[in-house]
Amino acid sequence: MNYTYRNIWLINFPVMMSILIEQLINITDAIFLGHVGEIELGASALAGIWYLAIYMLGFGFSLGLQVVIARRNGERNYYETGKTFFQGLLFLSVLAILLCIISKIFSPIVLGRLIASEEVYAAVIDYLDWRIWGLLFSFPFLALRSFLVGTTLTKPLNKAALAAVMVNIPCNWLFIFHFDMGIAGAAMASSFAELCSLAILSVHILRKMDRQAYGLKWQFDKKILQHVCRVSIWSMFNQFIGVASWFAFFVAVEHLGEMELAATNVIRSISTLFFVIVNSLAATTGSLVGNLLGAGQKDMVLPLCNRVIRMGYAMGGPLIILSIVCFNPIFSIYSGNGDLMRTAHLPFVVALLNYVFALPGYVYMNAVTGTGATRTTFIFQAATIIAYQIYLWSVSCFSTSLSVYWTAEYLYVILLGVLSVIYLKNKGY
Repeated sequence: MNYTYRNIWLINFPVMMSILIEQLINITDAIFLGHVGEIELGASALAGIWYLAIYMLGFGFSLGLQVVIARRNGERNYYETGKTFFQGLLFLSVLAILLCIISKIFSPIVLGRLIASEEVYAAVIDYLDWRIWGLLFSFPFLALRSFLVGTTLTKPLNKAALAAVMVNIPCNWLFIFHFDMGIAGAAMASSFAELCSLAILSVHILRKMDRQAYGLKWQFDKKILQHVCRVSIWSMFNQFIGVASWFAFFVAVEHLGEMELAATNVIRSISTLFFVIVNSLAATTGSLVGNLLGAGQKDMVLPLCNRVIRMGYAMGGPLIILSIVCFNPIFSIYSGNGDLMRTAHLPFVVALLNYVFALPGYVYMNAVTGTGATRTTFIFQAATIIAYQIYLWSVSCFSTSLSVYWTAEYLYVILLGVLSVIYLKNKGY
């Protein structure tokens, strides 16, 4: 297997579009809520990150599932890819139900102790009351995406991405403004969009795939499920604590004030578009590494990573420069508040320039995940998050500058990348 830039792009583009589903849902929520009020805009950030932390338990499992599927695909053991997929689908469906119940019970208790503003807290709960049910659709979607990415048959993800966006935008307007549901309407629109994307992929699997060749039929295999769980458990914790630390960042900003929280949400929303490139290339790297190892070509892992990074810089660099130059018109899409715009300007530049370090950091980390060393990735992530939290706490003791708070992200991705490179260069896998 020799993955050229063209091969990588053809596999990555649908992955990028599928990740864009999740992010465009959050972006459109922020754009519409920015015209409702600053409290709703800031609350959607906290609620969105809280939901994302829960969602990442399923996403982390799907990464482990993808690793196992990719390895079987690289071995050309296609029938086993379908059997593996169904074990993951079963697990993720049950997990979604459990997490919905747990969140409904405990989210109000935990968030009530963390959020200082009563108005922000009330808006966050209004959002989560509807948004959490989206797990019932997004988790099965993750299983389907793991199968398609692991087998490098990623084109159907384009249709799912387009369907979700086309549904989410009009539903946001309808629920938020026409039915006057406010922040709860944004949550309903997001969950409905995820249902539509799940339906698109399900129809494709049922009608277009060779179900006999890929073993696509309902079956339970305890041994395969146990193997997938052993690989996935660490990536679950890895993804969860990564977003949990991000939630801690937003809680710290919330204590600076409602204006800073609203500005941070807009910055996160805009910068997310660029980190879609990072996350899609990182996810593609993990899948391709699994396929390379399945084919016995471990000497190609680092050259593949370097090729992916060069592609990422070529894709994202010009867009970041353009966004920094055009900050005012871009920000005005979210809000026309001049004070909010001035508060966000410098932190926005700081956040976007982190792309330079985030791209190699996440690509190398996902390459380690692609080798199946998910426990090692978890250890790296845990060590990095400890350093991140210490830095964030230190910053909060001497500074109230939003720009300084955003520099914590630099430390996170640089340390993660360094640890991953050291592993890839010195470990046999």
